Amino acid sequence: MCCFFEVMNAPKDKIRIEEIASRIKTLRIKAGYRSYQHFAIENDLDARQYFRLEKGQNLKLSSLFRILNIHGITPSEFFKGLD
Repeated sequence: MCCFFEVMNAPKDKIRIEEIASRIKTLRIKAGYRSYQHFAIENDLDARQYFRLEKGQNLKLSSLFRILNIHGITPSEFFKGLD
């Protein structure tokens, strides 16, 4: 039953991950950074890891919380409207 549930939710999870990645990128752009590299360097982040976050790869909650802290927003604000 566990595996069936995971398979049934996989497409929805993929969409959620893509939305989270898109929101991370949108935050950067709204902050005035056209380049993810400049954003990463100026905020003492590994540029390759940050690029992966914007692509929805290798997303750890600790990394997400660090990004939210940089932008000064709460997890509740970030996840608002995400289904």
